[in-house]
Amino acid sequence: MIVINGESITESTLSNLEGLEKTIFQRLLNDSEVYSYDSMEELRFEIALRNNIVASAALMAQGEARFETFAGSQGNPAYWNITETGGFLLREDVNPSDAITDILENSQFYAYECATAILILYYHAILNTIGPKLFNEYFQDLLLYSWHFDSDLVMQSVYTYYTIPGDVVYFKNPDFNPLTYWWRGENAVVMGDDLYFGHGLGIKDEAYIIEFLNGTRKLDATKPAYLSDYVARPSFTHLAKLFSQQNRRTKHQHPVIIHRKNSISLDRYLFYLYRSYLPNQ
Repeated sequence: MIVINGESITESTLSNLEGLEKTIFQRLLNDSEVYSYDSMEELRFEIALRNNIVASAALMAQGEARFETFAGSQGNPAYWNITETGGFLLREDVNPSDAITDILENSQFYAYECATAILILYYHAILNTIGPKLFNEYFQDLLLYSWHFDSDLVMQSVYTYYTIPGDVVYFKNPDFNPLTYWWRGENAVVMGDDLYFGHGLGIKDEAYIIEFLNGTRKLDATKPAYLSDYVARPSFTHLAKLFSQQNRRTKHQHPVIIHRKNSISLDRYLFYLYRSYLPNQ
C-alpha cells in the first residue's frame, strides 16, 4: 500500500511507468505494508533508485571482478588504497564518483566479497540517480568494507518474504564448511522475474543459489541452505529528502566494524554496529 500525504493512491496514479519501474510500483502498491511518502517526488525517487540498483547489479554481473575474501581484496590503485583488513579506502586526490564508476568500468582490476559488492552497487546506483555533482558532495572519504555504510545512506534491515526489485536478500548456509567459510551465505539483489544477483554466482534463480550453497557445506551437514527473511534496504525516503535539500552539512560517520567474517548479512553487521555504541563495549 502506498500513502502520499496521508492519502492512499491507486495504480492509475503513475500509469506512465513501463518495464521494471512499473513492476516496482506495483509491488509497492500491492504490499500489505504501508509505504508512506511526503510527496510524489519521493515515491518517484524510490522507484528510480530501485531500478538503478538492479541496473548496476546487471552491470556487475557482466564484469570481470572476482569474488574474494577480505585477505584477497584487489582494486585499481589509481582510485583506491587497500587497507590491512581488505577494505577499499578512497584516495584523497580523486572524485568519489570517478572511483565508484571505475569499479564497474574497469572490473578486471577488482576482487571483493559479496557484502562489499552490495555497497558498491548502492553507491553506483545512487550516483546514476542523483549525478556526480551531488554524489561528490555527499559521499566523500568513502571506505568500502563489508556492510560499512556512509551515515547518509541509512541502511535498514527488515524481516519479510515479500520482496521488491532492488531489495537485497540473504541466502543463509548454516552448515557451511569452515574451510570455505566465505560461503556462509550470499547477499543477493532481487532482480525481478524470480532472479537474484549474487557476486561470485551471477544472476540466478533461488533453486540454483541454494543448490550451490548446499554443495559447499561441511561433510556432516544436516541443515540445508535457505533463503532467509532478512531484507536489506537503504532508507529511500531519507535519501530523497536529503538530496532534495542539497544542503551538505557536517556528519558523524559510523565506526568501521572490523569483524573479518566474509559474506555476512546486513542484519548481522547492524548487530555488531549497534553493540559498539553500547557502554563498556
